[in-house]
Amino acid sequence: MKRGLMLVVMLFVVNNALAKMVNALPKDKPSVLVFSLTKGFHHSSIADGIVALFKLGQENNFKVDTTTNVLSFNTQNLKQYKVIIFLNPTGTSVFNDDQKAAFKFFINEGGGFVGIHAATDFSYEWDWYGKLIGGYFESHPKIQEAKLNIVMPKHTLVKGLPSPWLHNDEWYNFKNLNTDVKVLIQADETSYKGGKMKNNHPVSWYHIYDGGKVFYTALGHTNECYSDPVFLKHLLAGIKWAIK
Repeated sequence: MKRGLMLVVMLFVVNNALAKMVNALPKDKPSVLVFSLTKGFHHSSIADGIVALFKLGQENNFKVDTTTNVLSFNTQNLKQYKVIIFLNPTGTSVFNDDQKAAFKFFINEGGGFVGIHAATDFSYEWDWYGKLIGGYFESHPKIQEAKLNIVMPKHTLVKGLPSPWLHNDEWYNFKNLNTDVKVLIQADETSYKGGKMKNNHPVSWYHIYDGGKVFYTALGHTNECYSDPVFLKHLLAGIKWAIK
């Protein structure tokens, strides 16, 4: 009996030690999919953006996959990702109905979405996507510096950003804005030339849409953006928020 009891105790100790070892192992990294197909204007900064996103992933414990292939948008493939990132894709009627359904299912199941700059110059024909991304590109003036004002300074997505924030970029004017989005940052149209939104000019926002977490920033046109620590801080905050 004593021998049997000792064996039980030993097995308990070993199993407990094994459980602690398993719990101490690094957890699987969340994965994000970066999509950057261009059927319209091609941003030369996409290459720098991909490099920056890989670096952010390595430094912040998430895995980055990239694609320009619409066939990646199927339910089986997308289920391995926590977040889809649209890095300056362009074009209309890019996805077929099955691919749209897979993307929508991903969002409905709680997937995260991050849109960068030209993600609003994409899928104009798809009303669901227009509401997801929060609006569509209409026009832009020349690249120039503008003053940005942080609208929600206490929010984690903009925490630690300067306000005002002086930034050089291509400033999109928008149409068909989804009024349900929560605006994080606005451009001061008096600080640059070419703003057409009556100085009510959002450039970064977030919302919960159809089951998923959505973050968009209109910044990210230039190559220099992807080595700008302030912009990358803001972008990383959006990715982390969408992953969680």
